[in-house]
Amino acid sequence: MTLTTVPTLITQLHAVLDLTNTEIQVAETRVAQARTEAVRRELTENAENGRLRAAAIERAIRDLGGVPEIVGPLLGRLAAALKAMAEQAQPFDEALLGDLVLEHQLLDRARYVKALATTAGKQDVVRLADRLVTAHAATVDWLTTVLAEEALGGPAALRRTPFQAATGATIRLINVPVSWSARGIDRALDTARTTPPMLSALLGRGAHAGDVAVKTLAASRDAALETAERVTRDEGADGIADAIHSARTAGGVLEAGELPIADYDDLNVSQAVAAVKELTDPSDVRTVVAYEEAHKDRQGVVSAAQTRLAGIAQEVAGIGN
Repeated sequence: MTLTTVPTLITQLHAVLDLTNTEIQVAETRVAQARTEAVRRELTENAENGRLRAAAIERAIRDLGGVPEIVGPLLGRLAAALKAMAEQAQPFDEALLGDLVLEHQLLDRARYVKALATTAGKQDVVRLADRLVTAHAATVDWLTTVLAEEALGGPAALRRTPFQAATGATIRLINVPVSWSARGIDRALDTARTTPPMLSALLGRGAHAGDVAVKTLAASRDAALETAERVTRDEGADGIADAIHSARTAGGVLEAGELPIADYDDLNVSQAVAAVKELTDPSDVRTVVAYEEAHKDRQGVVSAAQTRLAGIAQEVAGIGN
């Protein structure tokens, strides 16, 4: 054992403790974004497990002759609060990538702590480091899965709260003139220059579809969208019809007969869960979740759908292979 090993070990444990305090607060922030009660419980449990890990790290620092920083938890809360504020202007995937960076830091430092503790002959700290490695490796896999779910279009385990979505949309709208790159402008102008007849026809059909929607609003929003989709498709404007269909799908306002599961409204929770587990196309899973959340909102079915998409996402991300 070198003379510098123990001081370095204490320094690294302090760094891990600070990051853990931030991780705890981030987990608590994410609780409000949980799609299902199962995910909410998991995040709450993660925050509590983080506190237990923080307490174990503090004991290890004391046992090595160091003194845990009293302000660590306060700094962790502040760091998480600042992170949450910065996220308001970010796409949700960027916020999740930030969480993943934090977990990778914790994982890499835990592995370094294990190496230092092994060199110093501190078996208690080695065991603590093993515990940290296992916990953070699992969280890295979970966040990677959530990101893959987001890439597949959802339903992801996490989603923005209404306040965060509104704030983010407002900030992004303000930043549009700055962020719209010259390349984007060139691409838009080139499209307008090379396909004016198609663009004109598309806009004309879009206006007509809007008229149809306005005329049918008295019936209901759902009927208006359904009518607009049918009319535009009948007129050959498939692109607009597809966009309207996507909006109806996302809003959960499809008719039951349009769902990828036959006789869906007649299925009880167990039957619906079994049917969801057979889905292989992420878009079909999204369709069922949107419909379920807009109508019956059975948490067991939504959880099963999210779990099914997580399985597909893990295959895409190469987790568990």
